Amino acid sequence: MVAQAETTWTTARANNDYDLFKPYLEKIIASKRKFVEYWGYQDNPYDTLLDQYEPGMTVAVLDDVFAKLREAILMLREKVEAASYQPDGTLLHKNVSKAKQKEFSERILTKMGFDFEAGRLDDTVHPFATGLNIGDVRITTRYDEANFKMAVFGIIHEGGHAIYEQNISPKLVGTPLANGASMGIHESQSLFYEIILGSSFEFWQSNYKDFQEITAPAFDDVSVEEFYRAVNLSESSLIRIEADTLTYPLHIMIRYELEKAIMNGEIGVDELRDVWNDKYEAYLGVRPETDADGILQDIHWSGGDFGYFPSYALGYMYAAQLFEALSKAVPNVSEILASDDYSPIREWLTEHVHQYGMLKKPLEILKDTTGEGLNPDYLIQLLNDRYDFIYKLNEA
Repeated sequence: MVAQAETTWTTARANNDYDLFKPYLEKIIASKRKFVEYWGYQDNPYDTLLDQYEPGMTVAVLDDVFAKLREAILMLREKVEAASYQPDGTLLHKNVSKAKQKEFSERILTKMGFDFEAGRLDDTVHPFATGLNIGDVRITTRYDEANFKMAVFGIIHEGGHAIYEQNISPKLVGTPLANGASMGIHESQSLFYEIILGSSFEFWQSNYKDFQEITAPAFDDVSVEEFYRAVNLSESSLIRIEADTLTYPLHIMIRYELEKAIMNGEIGVDELRDVWNDKYEAYLGVRPETDADGILQDIHWSGGDFGYFPSYALGYMYAAQLFEALSKAVPNVSEILASDDYSPIREWLTEHVHQYGMLKKPLEILKDTTGEGLNPDYLIQLLNDRYDFIYKLNEA
């Protein structure tokens, strides 16, 4: 059924025709509801689907942390939109060849600790990382010479996934435990490198000179401060995978709320498009004009992957919480971020996360490493600190 659904989704998306996809989606939802009844649940039917991707996670936990995170992001967005200083995103409108993007990205992967003797970087239509075993982990990316951000940050992101896979304990090889603990923990490692490290000002203080030299003369007249602020410009968008680091969690919350409502029988496929559009208008101030930019933009539902989306936002929160623990355990983390040697970071992550594979559950890793359960406050603080700097909010 999902094979037919995915094929139909592709056609429906190309033609902006949600009605074409609805009969397949209705069957998938009915099937998921039936399996939830077979598997059973205690408090909420959606808990069972969450557990498939993030063992131990529940609606009760997500409702609480998402409410706090949503309120904080919406408040920060109001400040950002009202700020007297606005980054100039046009500074990034430069053509950077695929070869130059690849050269810079491979330098960064090496600094991150990606082992090219146990992996490689290739091209694809949709970026992903895949591991055959710890000795063969592959990264793929897609290049756009008019938008270097897509490949550069995408490679850093997939590199985080790959480094996780490369550093699972060799003792687990050949067993089902030689995999990431969960989708959320896996995502925390990719986001740690992409957001915590690769989107920090310290990172670009260290790497911008290399970037300028490789892409010369495109950015010769752009300072590191101007470049960094432009890279981190925040604005509302309709497309999840194109969202900036401040608004991205809102895209995930919308999908979570819809999936939860679907599985609890509160809305059906006939209402879904309108509810989707209403939530985008409420949370992001934009409303899809086409199904391709709205309800048909993601492939996940056509594959029956209900319960998957929250993993993306959980990974973001996990990454911020792990960074807080790292900052307390490893002296001078800012200096490491601004250096050419990130090995202390990789070694700490391997010690506390990577090596265990699936030996520990996600919240067990978090508790053992940080001393507490999931806490959105660390991501909230990170976002506030970062966007205060980007938009010069404390200089007003």
